[in-house]
Amino acid sequence: MTDALDDILGRHRGGEAVGITSVCSASPLVLRAACEQAVADEAAVLIEATSNQVDQFGGYTGMTPAGFRDLVGDIADRAGLPRSRIVLGGDHLGPNVWRSRPAAEAMDRADDLVRAYVEAGYTKIHLDCSMACADDTLPLTDEVVAGRAARLARVAEDAAERAFGRSELRYVVGTEVPVPGGAHEEIAALTPTSPTAAAATIEAHAKAFAAAGLHAAWDRVVALVVQPGVEFDAVQVVDYDRTRARDLSRMIEGRPLVFEAHSTDYQTTANLAALVEGHWAVLKVGPGLTFALREALFALAAVEAELVPVGEASRLPDVVDDVMVRQPGWWHGYYEGDESAQRLARRYSYSDRLRYYWPDPRVSAAVERLVSNLRATPPPLPLLSAHLPEQYARVRAGALSPDPVALALDHVRDVLRAYATACTAETSRRLS
Repeated sequence: MTDALDDILGRHRGGEAVGITSVCSASPLVLRAACEQAVADEAAVLIEATSNQVDQFGGYTGMTPAGFRDLVGDIADRAGLPRSRIVLGGDHLGPNVWRSRPAAEAMDRADDLVRAYVEAGYTKIHLDCSMACADDTLPLTDEVVAGRAARLARVAEDAAERAFGRSELRYVVGTEVPVPGGAHEEIAALTPTSPTAAAATIEAHAKAFAAAGLHAAWDRVVALVVQPGVEFDAVQVVDYDRTRARDLSRMIEGRPLVFEAHSTDYQTTANLAALVEGHWAVLKVGPGLTFALREALFALAAVEAELVPVGEASRLPDVVDDVMVRQPGWWHGYYEGDESAQRLARRYSYSDRLRYYWPDPRVSAAVERLVSNLRATPPPLPLLSAHLPEQYARVRAGALSPDPVALALDHVRDVLRAYATACTAETSRRLS
């Protein structure tokens, strides 16, 4: 479904301070929260899978693009969200997963990746060939990056025409620095992309698309990914500063494009609104949503500990940490310091490497026990107030069920509500 995306981006280019939230998560509970929020907002939902999460071989989630599409569709059905209101996107599609291989081999895999996404019905395609492959000469030039992106666009166009008779794909080009998903090292500040660099990226891609005969596809390039100066690491957030990004914001005006912002997790509502006003009309969020899910489930585990005998409790935080220690592959190298610092980071880091462990059988069993225990022994309201005060208030008002899953979903939706507020124009708010 491209109509909803086209409508929002068209309104933004027309002067309205509107945007759209891009939910980048494979967590079923986060996806359910996103669908329920879309129902409440009477809006469309944009859900994107990254090339790490989902690929033709299954990615780290074990899902192909078609499998992820079906998961989202099933969750939307249960939430009462019509599938016609779902926009599916593929994020950072390119050779990233295979960058340790020679470029020819990595790009062949990337061809198959993009083809699989398009054939599965994804309509928003972010082409990102900014990463160097094993035999590349560094640094990669804009021309090399753009040429590879155009190659993938040709694959995408051909796949769409074969599968659906025509292409209605919407493309995003460019990339942010540092890598998606949060910085590996501690950061203090980030310099926004220079207007000159952003313009060069657009020009290089326009030339590459033209050289490949992709004139119609270039007309469907709707957004450019640049760095607005936002990021997060394990312990801190770099907040958006509109004054530092003012020249970058101005350079996109008058062009048939908007900016797409990655790593907007943990920005304040005011900062998110300022990003939209600065022409970042697509706001991506991922770890911030699973961070909120962890907050809710750990809060419910604290409630459970007050109500359930030790031998019957889920001990969810301890179970998760034990699994992470035994299987350190997803967090080792991201969290620095001594054992105490790493333990805190494993549980509470903004980077939220914990998100990779929710599907583990021991962890999912602990979550199931937590939910079962709290359904059998509902928490008294004062105890709920101590650990989930916003949800407590809604339960008191009769607006929210005290069911533990409903409480967790609502806490995740608090993040989505902030994005919805930032992406919705007020009558008096116009772009300057």
